Amino acid sequence: MDFSYSQEQDMLQSSVARFLEKTYDFDTRQALVSSSEPWSAAVWAQFAELGLLALPFAEEQGGLGGSIADCTAFAQSFGEHLIVEPYVSAIMLAGGALAASENPAAREWIGKLASGEAIVAFAYEEGSGTGSPAQIAMEAAADGDGVTLTGEKHHVIAGAQAEAWVVAACSSATGKLGCYLVDPASDGITAAQYTTIDGRSAANIRFDRVSLGKDAILLEDAQEALETVLAHAIIVLAAEAVGAMGALVRLTSEYAMTRKQFGQPIAMFQAVAHRLADMKIAHTKALSTLTYTAALANSGGVRARDISILKGQIGKLGRTIGEAAIQTHGGLGLTDELSVGHYHKRLIAFDAGLGDHGFHLRRLGAG
Repeated sequence: MDFSYSQEQDMLQSSVARFLEKTYDFDTRQALVSSSEPWSAAVWAQFAELGLLALPFAEEQGGLGGSIADCTAFAQSFGEHLIVEPYVSAIMLAGGALAASENPAAREWIGKLASGEAIVAFAYEEGSGTGSPAQIAMEAAADGDGVTLTGEKHHVIAGAQAEAWVVAACSSATGKLGCYLVDPASDGITAAQYTTIDGRSAANIRFDRVSLGKDAILLEDAQEALETVLAHAIIVLAAEAVGAMGALVRLTSEYAMTRKQFGQPIAMFQAVAHRLADMKIAHTKALSTLTYTAALANSGGVRARDISILKGQIGKLGRTIGEAAIQTHGGLGLTDELSVGHYHKRLIAFDAGLGDHGFHLRRLGAG
């Protein structure tokens, strides 16, 4: 199994890294988060220009036919720069569910996503770190040829700005999990917008007997498709997390070599040196797990167990690195003016979403 990036993937990685280095430094990112804009429209348009939005979709769907390894090649730069643009939510999750559907409306929305013309949000989480599609409780009741949705969705990234939502709900008649295309302007919907701890725009959404026609049904039996969509999204999110972890290791090492006590850098003290070594080992373990899992997914051999190992491992290691970075920086690590605390928040958010490390490690233990 080849674990190295191809020449094309290296070029893509370099292009995205150069773009973000020029336009998305920490101060620029903080100004964006503090503004009234949920993300940068210019950056999103540039993602479309670079082909990142079309990359995961098949060529027959209007995409570029990229692989999961193509996406992980640049996603580490997303984590390094703490981007707040809804790439994984709109492209990997909502887009992935649309790509699995044979509904003609899905093809139209994929085109809009790939060009950057529209945003589609993925309404999946129900407030408890929903780690498995089997945990979905939202009800889809049969209503003629269509369905009626009742329930709540939490932490819907870009939910307040999206032109459409892909909603996961369980059929009250068959017990099967389905995916439905919902217009945010439909009757019976209440959305509350907020900013997450890591700077992203999200919404909690209540559905009160929201009536949908037959043309809104994307997948009537979505269990298997959603498992694949979630697996690919977790891999790309893990790449973002590894990028954030690498940035923390670099920043903390640089700080420890320049911050002096008793006339010498604090990196020379044994306790700090051991902490830095532990951080580097943790980052190497996380990167190795990501690389291996992405290669498995690229070859079509990834299993649910592999995804749980990845999510559990990186979720736990990310928290370890974030805490060690803050300890090394002291009180400065907790301030908004320094990037360290923001990286830690992003790693906490990664761990909490789609099942935290405890959930995935328990799943491994259960067999």
